[in-house]
Amino acid sequence: MFAPHQYPVILYWSADDQAFIVEVPDLPGCMADGPTQREALANALVVIQEWMDFATELGRDIPAPRAHLQVAA
Repeated sequence: MFAPHQYPVILYWSADDQAFIVEVPDLPGCMADGPTQREALANALVVIQEWMDFATELGRDIPAPRAHLQVAA
């Protein structure tokens, strides 16, 4: 199984939420937030593990983490 820290993430500030948002593109719907970048990233590690645990409970495959993200502007 993959470790939460192996998944690439996208981190950005949301003015609407007044929080940093972390999205995990390889895990559909997997997102976290926090008042600081550090807290948002720490929360993301927890949410990634919870996402994988729940997928396992449901008998679903867990996507492999990509080595690199490609972001188009």
